[in-house]
Amino acid sequence: MTGIWGIVNVTPDSFSDGGRFFDVDRAVAHGLRLRADGATVLDVGGESTRPGAERVGAAVEQERVIPVIEVLAAAGAPVSVDTLNAATAAAAVRAGARIVNDVSGGLADPEMRAAVAESGADYAIGHWRGFSADMYAHADYRRVAREVAGELKERIGEAAASGIAPSRLIVDPGIGFAKAGRQNWDVLRGLDEIVALGPRVLIGTSRKRFLVETLRSAEGSGEDAEIPESRRDLATAVTSALALRAGVWAVRVHDVAATRDALAIAHAWEG
Repeated sequence: MTGIWGIVNVTPDSFSDGGRFFDVDRAVAHGLRLRADGATVLDVGGESTRPGAERVGAAVEQERVIPVIEVLAAAGAPVSVDTLNAATAAAAVRAGARIVNDVSGGLADPEMRAAVAESGADYAIGHWRGFSADMYAHADYRRVAREVAGELKERIGEAAASGIAPSRLIVDPGIGFAKAGRQNWDVLRGLDEIVALGPRVLIGTSRKRFLVETLRSAEGSGEDAEIPESRRDLATAVTSALALRAGVWAVRVHDVAATRDALAIAHAWEG
């Protein structure tokens, strides 16, 4: 069964739900609700990676996420920490997180791989070419799926050299990170190249800009037309169901219930 990672953003500036769960009690309640809806992992993050987002210090990030992780882990929920910082990753594992989700694949913080190796946690490696402030300047590809797979292979090798066993690795092609518009669809169509790398594959399309652009194009609306959250979640659920057929291990989403239903239908279709 394909896993579902529920997103718990403890930030004031996430592109989708910034500020909605920006305190411990609300974040915990949201995480437990996602768990009840069928999330297999709760992915807790304290720094927005939306395009143009400003960095926050590790101390601030930890103030946001560690209390939430402690409560969710104590409640028995499998928890991942979404962070670029080695110090936050180590603190989160001590607080009960089982997975470190590093969208930079170890490139943002040179201490990250060693910290993960020492922690014993599983490690989700994202495809990344730069921080959010200027990541689209690096969206230059000839064959995007093949290049993403090649760069992830390098990150896998670096993780192995740092002492992280292959069984602990997860790879994420980084949908929306240094990829513009149709490049994201090219990556999704080429997921077989990512799956062929060997580690478990995680994808995160939830509510992302390329889905909004596709929906606007389909209805013939302008680039500023509002696309309601419900439609973005439906589009996310469809991509999640299609990813299942490509052999993806887990999907990372905001609306767990809709994705759970979409995956149930896809599993039934597959038999």
